[in-house]
Amino acid sequence: MPFKKFVEIGRVAFLADGPEKGKIAAIVNVIDQNKVLIDGPTTGVSRQAYPIKQIHLTNMKVTFPFDSPTRVVRKELTAAKVDEKWAESSWAKRLENKAKRLSMYDFDRFKLRVAKTRRNRIVSHALNSKKKALKKAAKK
Repeated sequence: MPFKKFVEIGRVAFLADGPEKGKIAAIVNVIDQNKVLIDGPTTGVSRQAYPIKQIHLTNMKVTFPFDSPTRVVRKELTAAKVDEKWAESSWAKRLENKAKRLSMYDFDRFKLRVAKTRRNRIVSHALNSKKKALKKAAKK
């Protein structure tokens, strides 16, 4: 399977570490082997140099010229609806769920465990009743 996500102009990246952790931004320029110039006007990320080791590349890519100003980057990001696509992605949803789990208190975790137990009991009861019905139908 060939490599599909390249460090390139217009690639949308998730900032995994550093002062802008948890936001997305577009790569505007490749400075050198270790740093890129990013800009995320729609997510509140100012134009800055960022280490490649602290970003994760996404599947999303927008097209704009090399070293474009912030207004052009903003226009392309809004036209491609990058923020909406990111919010709908399983990656963003997984991060959101992780944040919810981390913010839970002891009693919240207890309530969640009880709710899951009740749900599993209902599902297993329904499944077992269907199995019984199938066994009866097979005997006849």
